[in-house]
Amino acid sequence: MNGSLFARFATRAGLPGDASLGQVVDAVHAIPYGRPGSRTAEGVIDEWKGTCSTKHALLARLLRERWPESRPRLVHRVYRVSRGSALQRYGGVATGAVPEGGLTDVHRYLVILLAGQEVRIDVTFPGAQAWDGRRPMCLACGEGRDFPAGDDPDGDKAALEATYCDPRVHEPFIAALALASGLAGSA
Repeated sequence: MNGSLFARFATRAGLPGDASLGQVVDAVHAIPYGRPGSRTAEGVIDEWKGTCSTKHALLARLLRERWPESRPRLVHRVYRVSRGSALQRYGGVATGAVPEGGLTDVHRYLVILLAGQEVRIDVTFPGAQAWDGRRPMCLACGEGRDFPAGDDPDGDKAALEATYCDPRVHEPFIAALALASGLAGSA
């Protein structure tokens, strides 16, 4: 198991080799929000930061390796961000990056099978409410339209962003989320 992604992650996170599903979810959840230079599961481990896309890709791979019966599935949600919703969810720093008319974002989260039920997992921002190990987590985004990810989740998300997002406002918003998350983590 030394060459496994799980072993690498557990070592970096300070988890025991027999860590529980809940411990792993909590450990990924605790990783700081920010875009790693290498937008891969390995990049998250190496740089110890990730976004909704990279942190959920990491968690999905960890679960497939360690708990394949959980059948993790990545899901993308296209949703609108207004200044009001940004202030409520992310704070003033992120709100400053939202134009007057709002913007569209694409959020990635995970669905697992647990005790025969589908359970939503969202580990995007550290400091959010921890998972209780049973019930669905609240999503770090607003209501929207969900798109199950296929065999190329990153390509699927890029296609949704190309269709729904304006890169002139989307990229500054993601940067503001990273800044806001870093400020919250240092408070």
